[in-house]
Amino acid sequence: MPGTRKLGRATDHRRAMLRAMVTYLLENGKIETTVTRAKEVRSMAEKMVTTAKTNNLHSRRQVLAYVTKEDVVKKLFDDIAPRYSERNGGYTRIIKIGPRRGDAAEMAIIELV
Repeated sequence: MPGTRKLGRATDHRRAMLRAMVTYLLENGKIETTVTRAKEVRSMAEKMVTTAKTNNLHSRRQVLAYVTKEDVVKKLFDDIAPRYSERNGGYTRIIKIGPRRGDAAEMAIIELV
């Protein structure tokens, strides 16, 4: 299955949802969501951290184009990215926590390592 998962949403809705989830993950460090959403969020969150590791105006603007809150971008560049300066990828961890009560969807916690 090449490319991204559709997650049962239209393109603009899916993109907006992922932007919001990545912003929330970088803001709070942890999200509880479904496994498939967590895998999509991981992909974008890791790209944001990797971009933020090169701390210059161009990379800051690239991250600002995706992350929806300016204070989260500041936190990413000042706190999160320097923490992973020696690490090449693998900034997030997905922990499966079993099925959701309502519809038995497989749930997971995604967190920054």
